[in-house]
Amino acid sequence: MRGLIETVHVLAGLGAPLLLGWLSAWSYPLGRQDIWLVTWAAMGVTLVMGIGPMRRAIRVDRRKLRKRNLNG
Repeated sequence: MRGLIETVHVLAGLGAPLLLGWLSAWSYPLGRQDIWLVTWAAMGVTLVMGIGPMRRAIRVDRRKLRKRNLNG
């Protein structure tokens, strides 16, 4: 369950800069290329930062599942 929650957090973290980038590029067409460059960089950083917490959450989920299977 923690892995799923962490995945939702990462997806939300990717959606926010995408939305802001789209709105910014729409409102300022002259800077469209620079805006998208920064948007993709922000999304990349968000993805890299989400890897560690996601791995820890999945590890906890697996440990709980293994413990439940051994006791059940």
